[in-house]
Amino acid sequence: MTQSPAITLPPPKERRRLREAASLTRAQLASRVGVTSETVRGWETGRSTPRGRKGEKYAKLLGSLGDEAGVTPDQDGAADSDDPEPAPGAVLSRRAARARRKAAAPDRKRPAAKDRGRGPVTVPDRSRAPVPHGHRVILTERPRTTPPRRPDDAITALTPDQAFDALYAFCAPALVRQTYLLTGRRELARESVERAFQIAWQRWPEVARDRDPAGWVRAMAYECALSPWHRYRPRFRHPEPPPPDAFDRALMDVLLKLPPSYRRTLVLYDGVGLGLPETAAETEASTRAAVNRLAHAREAIAERLPELADPETLHWRLVELASVERLRAAKPSVVRRDGERRARFWTRAAIAFTVALIGTTALTVRTAPTHYEPPVPEGETVQGVPPRMAPGPLSESERELRAKLRKEEQRGPDRLLPQPW
Repeated sequence: MTQSPAITLPPPKERRRLREAASLTRAQLASRVGVTSETVRGWETGRSTPRGRKGEKYAKLLGSLGDEAGVTPDQDGAADSDDPEPAPGAVLSRRAARARRKAAAPDRKRPAAKDRGRGPVTVPDRSRAPVPHGHRVILTERPRTTPPRRPDDAITALTPDQAFDALYAFCAPALVRQTYLLTGRRELARESVERAFQIAWQRWPEVARDRDPAGWVRAMAYECALSPWHRYRPRFRHPEPPPPDAFDRALMDVLLKLPPSYRRTLVLYDGVGLGLPETAAETEASTRAAVNRLAHAREAIAERLPELADPETLHWRLVELASVERLRAAKPSVVRRDGERRARFWTRAAIAFTVALIGTTALTVRTAPTHYEPPVPEGETVQGVPPRMAPGPLSESERELRAKLRKEEQRGPDRLLPQPW
């Protein structure tokens, strides 16, 4: 039996970079190979491995894309690139970032129209999807300085303050916009993101070694934003002013009426651009539960706003709604200082409580009795005692005796003696 030759493919991250360099979406690449876009997503994330004739066709297509773009993939590791790899979910949408790169390079050759929509599942290209109601798309700007991911010695060269500031500058602006979609409150969104980064600074050794620091901070910010205890705070009992646009107000109303788990799944998948397994892992649910939540959330939005029935249009609407508001996060140095101040306060409070507890215990030991004292029993009712009788009127003989006693002398030898009757 003849074995099929081994398929030589670049690493998963390099596959995605080659596709983006050729200005192709997953749906367009899937239509050329003859598979679904979800299959291409699995190949690019490393969850599945291309095999058979589809895998050979996929490898040849990637090779041709690399030759056209002039990129030589590294078969042993990540692609040889001087640009640092952005953390997953650090911007509001990876698809929106691709749209900006395409707009910056209009001279690239677009794929032919006959290649689009040929696969079993066709997803329209979000970079070319029309935006309804004439809104302009405001994408999240990438910071000028990003934390280096490769090589490892570059990471160790940064001090903890510099690494934290770089992560904050990279993730905080987009996280504030994402949290605003979850809560509908501008101040709460900023406060939740700052609180998440303060917790990250307190646990910085753990966060710095995490595989996805941006995902760690994002999950913590979402947890802080969706905490049910905010309803008891006086400053958050009254709603904030809604967005000025009527359609944006309607979309925000629909989002806030969704359950928190549905809203979070929708923002992660249609807003941030995570895959279903990553979305399910971050929401602590199974992939099937994440699919059901996403489907119910989209149905609820399409029922109220039929214009957003298309996922691509919904994605752009979420990007616009999050980008219209002027949401700015505090400076990283301020966040670090507030986090250290909060940590000092709670440390001193814990020390004071411990000292008070020790003092109370010592006082109790000092004043406690050293021997056993039996308790005094409660009083009991004595049975069999006749009730007290009040004196009644005197009889005739008793009155005569009283008069005789009063007449006789009480002292001396002639004192009254009892005489028989």
